[in-house]
Amino acid sequence: MLKQFSKLALLGAMGLAVAAGTSGLMPGASTEAQAAGKKLTILASVPDLAFPFFVHMMGQIKAEGDKLGDIEVVVADGQRSSPKQTADVEAAITKGVDGIVISPNEVNALAPALQEAVDAKIPVVTIDRRVEKVPGILAHVGADNVKGGEAQGELIEKLFPNGANVMNLQGQSGASPAIDRNKGLHNVLDKAKDKYKFVFEDTAGFDRAKGLSMTESALDGMKTPPDVIVCANDDMALGALEALKARNLLGKVALIGFDALPEALAQIKAGNLTATIEQMPGGQSRGAVDALVGFVRDGKTPAQKVTLLTPIAITKDNLKDAERLSEVK
Repeated sequence: MLKQFSKLALLGAMGLAVAAGTSGLMPGASTEAQAAGKKLTILASVPDLAFPFFVHMMGQIKAEGDKLGDIEVVVADGQRSSPKQTADVEAAITKGVDGIVISPNEVNALAPALQEAVDAKIPVVTIDRRVEKVPGILAHVGADNVKGGEAQGELIEKLFPNGANVMNLQGQSGASPAIDRNKGLHNVLDKAKDKYKFVFEDTAGFDRAKGLSMTESALDGMKTPPDVIVCANDDMALGALEALKARNLLGKVALIGFDALPEALAQIKAGNLTATIEQMPGGQSRGAVDALVGFVRDGKTPAQKVTLLTPIAITKDNLKDAERLSEVK
């Protein structure tokens, strides 16, 4: 009997060990007490902190982490280099971070590194730029950039109902926002190609200096200036503004940006910039952090795998709707 009792006790202990081991392997199976007390380390990576837009996004990620509590945000500046951003992600995987929030410099170039993270069971949430080639990504929170481009086109139709010559400064090649914004703009204006003619189109890489130099070069090659210059971000629009100013064309050529940076909002207020597109970068950033932390701490899968905010055109008439108006001096 003693031998039989010992055998039963051993089997019972083994059963408990197997049960405990199984629960430990289940993703998101930590108890509420464990989750509440767990400090998280999150990699936050953006394409380039030289851009005010991404500085704001990073600030909002950190602020949301502080609000949720016990979250260390590891800041990574991609420096407009996909190899640099890839290396940052790989270093975070080695470190064993609890999650990654990232706006990829180039969606295709970053796909392998993000796949590594997913394979390592590190949840990834993308913001601003979606990586469709990695199906295991937890969630994406961004703006509907096609609709943002359409908002630019619809504003041009409103400003110039009888037609217009359009100069188009496109964003960084290979970046999904640049592709989508350009698509949206053409979705609207190509319906009436006889009225709305693109007299110049080229990529200025989301860069202010390139926006200035490209606008100068394009204007030099035109007999008459275009009716409107539309830009895929505010940095390029602010560069184009300087070129227009140097030629005494401010107020004579409509100028439309994208991102609703405080500096752009100030220029709208001053009457030098016609409009910009608000895409709620703070809302994107906060939503991404909330989705990631909710999953890691509570095992809560986001209700929507893809959340897209609808951008709106900001003009002098509705400046109050701009997310960053309070930052305008």
